[in-house]
Amino acid sequence: MSPETKKNLLTAATYAGVLFVGLLLGQSFENENARTSNTLLPTVLVDRNGKLQRLIQIVQDKYVDIVGVDTLQDYAIKEVLSNLDPHSTYMPPALAKAMGEDLNGSFDGIGVEYYRLQDTLMITSVTPGGPAQKAGVKIGDKLIGVDDRPIAGEYMKEQEVAARVRGKRGTTVNLWINRTGEDLPEPIKVTRDKIVVSSIDAAYIIDTAIAYIKIKRFGAQTANDFRDNLKRMKQYGVDKLILDLRENGGGYLRSATALASEFFKGKELLVYTQGANETRREYYSNGNGIFSEGKLVVLIDEKSASASEIVAGAVQDLDRGIVLGRRSFGKGLVQDQFDFDDGSAVNLTIARYYTPSGRCIQKSYKDGVESYFNEISRRYSSGELTRDTATNTIDTTLFRGALYHTSSGRPIYGGGGIMPDIYVPVDSLGANSFYKKVIKENIINDYVYTNLVTTPPDFSIDHYMDHYTLPRNTYSDFVELSRNRGIEVSDKETAVAQKLIEADMKALVARFFFGGEAFFRIRNEADRMLTRAIETLKR
Repeated sequence: MSPETKKNLLTAATYAGVLFVGLLLGQSFENENARTSNTLLPTVLVDRNGKLQRLIQIVQDKYVDIVGVDTLQDYAIKEVLSNLDPHSTYMPPALAKAMGEDLNGSFDGIGVEYYRLQDTLMITSVTPGGPAQKAGVKIGDKLIGVDDRPIAGEYMKEQEVAARVRGKRGTTVNLWINRTGEDLPEPIKVTRDKIVVSSIDAAYIIDTAIAYIKIKRFGAQTANDFRDNLKRMKQYGVDKLILDLRENGGGYLRSATALASEFFKGKELLVYTQGANETRREYYSNGNGIFSEGKLVVLIDEKSASASEIVAGAVQDLDRGIVLGRRSFGKGLVQDQFDFDDGSAVNLTIARYYTPSGRCIQKSYKDGVESYFNEISRRYSSGELTRDTATNTIDTTLFRGALYHTSSGRPIYGGGGIMPDIYVPVDSLGANSFYKKVIKENIINDYVYTNLVTTPPDFSIDHYMDHYTLPRNTYSDFVELSRNRGIEVSDKETAVAQKLIEADMKALVARFFFGGEAFFRIRNEADRMLTRAIETLKR
């Protein structure tokens, strides 16, 4: 990979956050349970003459060195899939298991989140009512050992830590803890249990009448989680909704259609899928949408993919609401997961999906996988993501001339992602090179968890939002730390990034003490896109 390509990839990752895991960005599975079991792994590799299987056998029998058959099979599978499309991918057992847990919304574990702070792991979140909380683990504890294995002072990969902490429901794990600078004399014994993880990042009311719901993925329980949260807020009289799908890389297709169905009172075509070996399959709303009336704004950005684009596409095509933000990722392919006996799996693209108007929003992948995913950084370098709204116009070459129309006759395009009805650029001023560097090096997190969360607050989240200010000299101390960590920066650059960095600090403190929703409530106060959405709903 060239230095310039690496630079572009870094830019794309740092200006807006971490991209969803590699080639798995935007996977959209047709069904929650549509997994095909393949008992003999080599059969997927064998052509009608058995050449690949014969080659593996020859290598195993005759090669100069010993090579495991599993390794050869993995290589062959990856090579076959690499010649198909960017979203047909092979997952080794650990990744397949993790992805399944992520989308299903539950896993067996103890219910903690942690952050690597210097040479220890700091507990930054404890699931309310979960095994760890019941056993006495507290936010701010430092995990220094798991069972008989020390962690403090040793570098252990996140996957290894997770593997030691997680385990089958009903089994136990001993956690060695340092609390407020002192090692506890005995380990805390935690009995593992099922941990339920919501796909809703935040759900709260803005200005008494606007419901805000942010969805991070489309998992098995997303539609139910959405309904529960919206029902709760509708009791307070909300009649407008902002659905935030930014940075949502996708998930289950049926979860997307179940959610989209909530916005329509009649039977409407939401999406259809079709492939060479898949007959056309149509998905309709059920006619009982919980928010079939009322103003609706859907937020998208360049990392909204797949299932997110299905929802946004239905809302836009059927003129149900306003799509606001930036052009979405452009992933119009549907995968099915094929499992193997060793726990590994293949996600194979089986169909394309089409919005109600008939458009497929899949962007081109003719130049290869690296170019396909690097396209996001090219949007940034070309100015598409940062140019002023007034000068931003639709570049129809992005859409290969695929012109369609909404139900009311408005022009829309296919083939390159969903172009929003209202465009809002990236805040490129505050997110300057200094900001990107401290994000990449985790300096904001390090500073907050070292200096700003040592004393629990004695007030509520509402009081925190209205009255909390960072301690005096916080920012100057932070800049000094950054320079000591090797970041060369001018006073002018630090001044430009100050407001954004301080907002991040305040949001991280809020998440530490009040939970994940508090983080987004703080961040959203300075969110240009959300501000524009609120203005749109109030017109």
